[in-house]
Amino acid sequence: MLAPSWWVDRAFTPAVMAAIELAVQDSESRHRGEIRFAVEGGLDVPALLQGIDARARAVDVFAHLRVWDTEENTGVLIYVQWVDRRVEIVADRGIARQVPQADWDAVCRRLEAAFREGRYGPGAVEAVRTVGELLAGPFPARGDNPDELPNRPVRL
Repeated sequence: MLAPSWWVDRAFTPAVMAAIELAVQDSESRHRGEIRFAVEGGLDVPALLQGIDARARAVDVFAHLRVWDTEENTGVLIYVQWVDRRVEIVADRGIARQVPQADWDAVCRRLEAAFREGRYGPGAVEAVRTVGELLAGPFPARGDNPDELPNRPVRL
């Protein structure tokens, strides 16, 4: 199923995207992780025919956006597949050893619940904050805390 771009734009307005960007920036000041947020309306026909699910697509987007390209392997992608209202979090190997997948899955389910309630912006911002809290324990900020990846959310 394909989702027209205006459908996604109604939920992820410029104001919502700006709020997500600010949440990422604020969060990253508290830890050494790098958070990317990506929302995709629907999948193209070849992906649908191949049976690509949200998790597989999230892994593809993780690679495409080069979320893995950080000094400490501390990149995290929050991926929203809008057509199915599915959320997946992909964490780089440095983080995956420190934060259990069950913690990421819990964030995903809360964000999906927020979407069902129509709380797109607040839900996304809260998800970014929660991811930041999960990163702050094992990867607290240090004096030198470079911003290695863009903070701006991506519309695919």
